[in-house]
Amino acid sequence: MSLRNSVFLIALILVIDQFSKIYIKTNFILGEEVKVFDWFKILFIENEGMAWGTKIPGQYGKLILTVFRIVVVFGIAYWLYDSSKKHCSNFLMVAISLIFAGAVGNIIDSVFYGQLFSDSHYQLAEMFTDKPYQKWFHGEVVDMLYFPIFEGTFPEWLPIWGGEPFKFFNAIFNVADVAISTGIGILIVFNKRAFAKPESIKSY
Repeated sequence: MSLRNSVFLIALILVIDQFSKIYIKTNFILGEEVKVFDWFKILFIENEGMAWGTKIPGQYGKLILTVFRIVVVFGIAYWLYDSSKKHCSNFLMVAISLIFAGAVGNIIDSVFYGQLFSDSHYQLAEMFTDKPYQKWFHGEVVDMLYFPIFEGTFPEWLPIWGGEPFKFFNAIFNVADVAISTGIGILIVFNKRAFAKPESIKSY
């Protein structure tokens, strides 16, 4: 896979990711939910931290997280460029491209959304507002894809969680998250093909 094709794939994912986020941000109030199927809902939430809502505590926690993400993205960009120069496998090129696109998609939220949009609490957010909800580099990531496929209760005999309700699964995510997860999945499932030496790729 050429670097040019990788850039096209990255651009496509970013367009889909940002379009979906901007649409949700300007058409949904925070916490608003639309049922698509019994097992799939659109639920607008905002994530100020990492995966699963994890945060870095402190006044500068959000800024540190955003800067760290940007540094990591530059590393991924170099990895993609270097892999293209070494004619690495399509599996690796696609995986890196997906991870890079997903990371950049969420960084855009963190860097720009705080200044681009007004608050989403109890109202529809306005884009290019004169009342931004946060500072630069302090924006929150927009999530909306929710798949509560199964709901149940843990058995009473189970320690700690016995009798507690649960959902499978209860994560709410976005297109960028899907891209990152897919890229990592390719590296795990197709590990040997992804990291095959260039001279041995044709054998696959």
